[in-house]
Amino acid sequence: MKRNNPASRLSPYRLIASISRTLLGLVFIFSGVVKAIDPLGTVYKIEDYLKAFGGFFNELLPMAELAAWALIILELLLGVCMVLNIRTQWTSWFALLFYLVMTPLTLYIALTNPVSDCGCFGDAIVLTNWQTFWKNVVLIVLAIILVALRKHVRQLWSNWMEMLLVALTILAAVVFMSWTRNHLPVKDFRPYKIGNHLPTLMEYPEDAEPDVYEYAFVYEKDGVEQTFTLENYPKGDSTWTFVRQDSRLIKKGYEPPIHDLEILNANYEDLTWDILESEEPVTLVVMYDLKKADKAQITKVEALASNLSPFASSPDTLPLQGESEGNFYILTGSGTDDIINFCLEYPALSDYVCTCDPVTLKTIVRANPGVIVLQNGTVIDKYNIRNRD
Repeated sequence: MKRNNPASRLSPYRLIASISRTLLGLVFIFSGVVKAIDPLGTVYKIEDYLKAFGGFFNELLPMAELAAWALIILELLLGVCMVLNIRTQWTSWFALLFYLVMTPLTLYIALTNPVSDCGCFGDAIVLTNWQTFWKNVVLIVLAIILVALRKHVRQLWSNWMEMLLVALTILAAVVFMSWTRNHLPVKDFRPYKIGNHLPTLMEYPEDAEPDVYEYAFVYEKDGVEQTFTLENYPKGDSTWTFVRQDSRLIKKGYEPPIHDLEILNANYEDLTWDILESEEPVTLVVMYDLKKADKAQITKVEALASNLSPFASSPDTLPLQGESEGNFYILTGSGTDDIINFCLEYPALSDYVCTCDPVTLKTIVRANPGVIVLQNGTVIDKYNIRNRD
């Protein structure tokens, strides 16, 4: 008598395994795709974590881009293999191992909060660290189910077809990320995308919830310090000496999409609103780190400055550094020494250098150097300068 295949006999288990496999695969694919759209964003996020952890992890910063690419390819490969049912008995174990690493890690991150946004779905969906942890808890349960029921999943493809699909997935991921890395993300999820009016994104609504803090007051008496709250601190009691006030954020209030844009010239004058309210187009060349900027593109920056600067035809009336009369600026987050060295190396650009927070600059444009053009506070153009003549 011919024995039935367990996969056909236990159809409920096969259904549960298929649902778990498909859900896990779709999450992996979505996570990989949104990261592949913006691979530099993933690099920046990994760098943020390494810097936050400090110590030995700072030594790994040069490997951040390699780690980002490996993570993206791994997620896409696992997702495609699961959705298409390629080697599920192997990929189920890889998925479980992935979440056995990521779930404890995200629990630690949720408890310590070294970086506010995990970046697991890029900028497409921003999750808090606790949301990320609970998401991983759900996914690790699905992975455990899939491992337990992996023998009830039928193989659909021949060996050579599976190898072809895996190879095509890796090739497509590498080609797509290479293109976006050398241009700009094909989909901009950040607040500085073309068409956005930046002043509107900086506004606080009248009914916006403020941050809520818990305050503690430390007083000293007879050499002993004691902590009080607003309700019980020794008001009017001269026997206590005030030492310090401590505060702890217990509830984050409303934060506008753009809350950290501040552009300063060499004299530390704030040019932000002069730029945002300009009726003429203002070209901002973004080089968040002057030492890491693509040196091969600096000649294009010089040509751009020459074409746009009102002082190009009057070298005897050059402005002070960072005072380029409103239509051309170079924004950097580098320190003073790096700015001085840059200005000495490229004197034609020294008059246009202003400073801005490097994290903000990384958010504005995913290129170093990159260009963003504003008019009346609206982003009217944005590009990687290596793609323009």
